[in-house]
Amino acid sequence: MGKLTGKAVVAQGGGPTAVINQSLVGAVLEARKYDCIENVYGALHGVSGIVKEDFLDLAQATSQNLELVARTPSSAMFSTRDKPDAEYCSRIFTVLKAHNVRYFYYMGGNDSADTCRIVSENAQAAGYEMRVVHIPKTIDNDLLVTDHCPGYGSAGLFVANAFAGINLDNRSLPGVYIGVVMGRNAGFLTAAGIFGKKYPDDGPHLIYLPEKAFDIDKFLGDVDRTYKQYGRCVIAVSEGISNAAGEAIITTLTKSDEKDAHGNVQLSGTGALGDALGDTIKKQLKIKRVRSDTFGYLQRSMLGTVSCVDAREAREAGEKAVQFSLSEGVDGSVAIRRIGDYAVDYILTPLATVARNAKPMPDAFIDVANSTVTDAFRKYARPLIGDMAGYGRVAAPVVKKLLNL
Repeated sequence: MGKLTGKAVVAQGGGPTAVINQSLVGAVLEARKYDCIENVYGALHGVSGIVKEDFLDLAQATSQNLELVARTPSSAMFSTRDKPDAEYCSRIFTVLKAHNVRYFYYMGGNDSADTCRIVSENAQAAGYEMRVVHIPKTIDNDLLVTDHCPGYGSAGLFVANAFAGINLDNRSLPGVYIGVVMGRNAGFLTAAGIFGKKYPDDGPHLIYLPEKAFDIDKFLGDVDRTYKQYGRCVIAVSEGISNAAGEAIITTLTKSDEKDAHGNVQLSGTGALGDALGDTIKKQLKIKRVRSDTFGYLQRSMLGTVSCVDAREAREAGEKAVQFSLSEGVDGSVAIRRIGDYAVDYILTPLATVARNAKPMPDAFIDVANSTVTDAFRKYARPLIGDMAGYGRVAAPVVKKLLNL
């Protein structure tokens, strides 16, 4: 099959990340190299911008401008939470066809992959030749097939640095601290808090993930034991933790059933879970100094907290999307394969293998008995998160007491 001649459209969907613009710029600059791609449009607000024909002519953007954008967190072309159905995707295809778009590159998670799948099927049904390639992106790191997702490493670096700082604060003024981290169904991001530990008594001492049922009695026992051992306790908890019956803990403790735009229990943007867990600790364990924070959006687009590996791979994923669309002659999703310790290569996997479904953390990464993560997880995530800021403790001899008051 020969190369198609026409325009390209790039778009970004779902939650922003610190490196999603690396993928955007990688795709744009790579696409501008090929004569068969006559122009490169950027759709504002993802698929919403496509159906409204809100495009920017990215062929006119300077390389210097794009490189600055590449180093900027969040979605430069803006995003959308629209979850297109078949009719919506039909309108997307109609607009793309009207503009003679032959290459469509969409950055996002499994819902974005599903959008690509439906648009691809529309094009095939209409006999319209168009390459549709999904570029992986999610801080949750829960896409199928790919070893890991661009966006995760930088968000994980933020979480690790945050818990390192929290631990230093908590060691100075001891008490119980609860940090609530994004993750409705996958605990990869919360688990990254483990890299905040440098010394054996550092926090997070306890980590709770949505892959395993949360038991409030075991939780209280873990906190009590840790507090008695260290005189303090730092806890990392995923916002999506649920009990054995599958009920979100935020609803069982707060009796709240607030829903988001997609009908899911509202988890982000509220401090309810941390407050509820903290109140339970105060009441049941009689510990007075208990504090909590909900990281919320902070972990997604933090300026200056970017994993070098994450940035490089996000750029390469955008470049490979264009290369695959020209060389493979089929639609698909870019996936990362890990080689040895540590290198990667890229493959194009069918859209149906990524669309809709999500990947949980493997059991081998979770230490249920000790409410933490395993060395296997550390080995997996360490190269993705990269180098952290260093810190130390005062190393000096104790002065002998004279009064012993």
